[in-house]
Amino acid sequence: MVSTRRVVLLDAAIQILGERGVRAVTHRAVDAEAGVSAGATANYFSTRDALFAAIVERFAERERQNFEELATTVVPTTPAELGRTLGVFLRDGTTRNRTLTLCRCALLVESANNPGLREHIASTGKRVGAWFTAWLRLIGSTDPEHHMHVIGNYVTGLTLHQLAMPDPHFDPTDKIVSLLESLLAPQPAHPPAAPAVAGRPGRPEIRRTP
Repeated sequence: MVSTRRVVLLDAAIQILGERGVRAVTHRAVDAEAGVSAGATANYFSTRDALFAAIVERFAERERQNFEELATTVVPTTPAELGRTLGVFLRDGTTRNRTLTLCRCALLVESANNPGLREHIASTGKRVGAWFTAWLRLIGSTDPEHHMHVIGNYVTGLTLHQLAMPDPHFDPTDKIVSLLESLLAPQPAHPPAAPAVAGRPGRPEIRRTP
């Protein structure tokens, strides 16, 4: 599909946001990054809020495409298989798609003080969340919604650490598999409480010899 001028501008904005941060994103900077005449970005997005709302939409579209490239080729049925899938996704997000991942981080920080942006970001992640919960059901999770948040937060932490302090040998697969296995492992039954005896409830009575 041939890129439209609007898509070119938004991809340029994502590049700026990922490489230089939120403050660097201006209409003029996007014009320069996209190599278009001055004022082109403002013609499409009259305000900065309008520009950021469109950035979120384009960012979400690109990230979903990347995720679905992987998601449609695998059907994990064990923690090890899902761990390997997520490991590939994390390595891709911190190498080939590093700028896009940094863009996500910048948008999340910006949304802390922008309720409208926060709502928009939350709604764009629902499709990825649906994939994730479906995978967790396939590997035997009895509480996929809860496990999705546990794994998701852990994966986010691994990603941020790798972005901040890159390790050339980064491979989180084993760590993710271990966490998945611990979440899905049967929980041991709690031993029954000791019966109460005379004296204080739940404590043995102390008898004194006269």
